[in-house]
Amino acid sequence: MLKGVAFSLFASLLFGYMYYFSTLLLPLSGTDIFGYRIVFTLPFVAAAVVLFKQKAALIAHLKRIQERPLFVLAFIFTSALMGFQMWLFLWAPNNGSSISVSFGYLLLPLVMVAAARIIFKERISRIKFLAVLIAAVGVISNIVLKGEISWEASVICVGYTTYFVVRRILNMTDLAAFFLEMLLLLPFCIYFAWQVDIAQVQQSNPNILVLLLILGLISGTALNSYILASNHLPMNLLGLLGYVEPCLMVGVSFLIGEEIDAQSYPLFICLVIAMLLIIADGVWHTKHSPIRL
Repeated sequence: MLKGVAFSLFASLLFGYMYYFSTLLLPLSGTDIFGYRIVFTLPFVAAAVVLFKQKAALIAHLKRIQERPLFVLAFIFTSALMGFQMWLFLWAPNNGSSISVSFGYLLLPLVMVAAARIIFKERISRIKFLAVLIAAVGVISNIVLKGEISWEASVICVGYTTYFVVRRILNMTDLAAFFLEMLLLLPFCIYFAWQVDIAQVQQSNPNILVLLLILGLISGTALNSYILASNHLPMNLLGLLGYVEPCLMVGVSFLIGEEIDAQSYPLFICLVIAMLLIIADGVWHTKHSPIRL
């Protein structure tokens, strides 16, 4: 149990640091960084497929595609959704959008709770329902005060929720499916990395090659740590600890000089209250549910 908590917190710390780490990779663009991240992270994902005994699941997915070739379109769709989210994560800190993306990650679990209730007819507790309502009030206030909710936050919520819903409906929720999604991104990412004039980049950032290797190490280690955590923790506690990462992202946003504008305070306050309610609900269920060690 404690080992699982440690793995989860370590993964969140690494993902949070990677949010800041992208600011060290200038003058590379978000697209350049995304390309290098996938290229250097894919070997870690391939190793995880072997380490966590996902080869049978991988073969099953490949047979599924062989039997129904059009099923590859599902993988292309989820791969594109996932790739865009990963690109946005790396693009935001260097383009004045880290607060907006952080808001999106704070709102995401609440949107997923609502989607689970509406699409999969899952029962949710009264506390979670109240949290979703409070978050909705925050979103509505942001639309009234600013005329919109940021496109970055909207993309995170809608994109990731769609990604997880499609994967669940089509039974593609395992690590092997994630590996195939990353594999489909690889040709594009090799192109993104290949078109970078690395010699010119080194003139303003001499350590760029070392930093890119570190990026791959951080990303791969974080992913594998999260997988290890998921193997040691019940879902309630794993989801609860998942809030550490967006909180760190908000902290990184402040650290790199971004500020919350006055019109976004109601949204931020509502998200914090909703997050605290979700945490309280998760703690209650964790304490009152049998846990297998």
